[in-house]
Amino acid sequence: QVRLVESGGGLVQAGGSLRLSCAVSGRTFSPYNMAWFRQAPGKDREFLARINWGGGRFHADSVKGRFTISSDNPKNTVYLQMNSLKPEDTAVYYCAAGSWGAAPRDYDYWGQGTQVTVSS
Repeated sequence: QVRLVESGGGLVQAGGSLRLSCAVSGRTFSPYNMAWFRQAPGKDREFLARINWGGGRFHADSVKGRFTISSDNPKNTVYLQMNSLKPEDTAVYYCAAGSWGAAPRDYDYWGQGTQVTVSS
């Protein structure tokens, strides 16, 4: 079993930055690919970025250049650095572990989510 716990969300003004963390426990995440998604009220869960155990990364076009996924393997932690935040980035952000994909169904394990609110 894999347990994911997100942290780092909060309230930030437009143009600001936040760094989200996802702590992985239960098993090392090296067999899994890790990803970040977000879900705004009334919208579908949106893929943001993914990273594999070798450090290979992919970012969705919607956040490329503003958001960066990274990992610290010894700490079993994945990060999402978010810069130049906009009010439309307001959502609950989720960490996920699973296969290499961009759909929620590609991921087997999910964290509880952390709220990010960007004020204008």
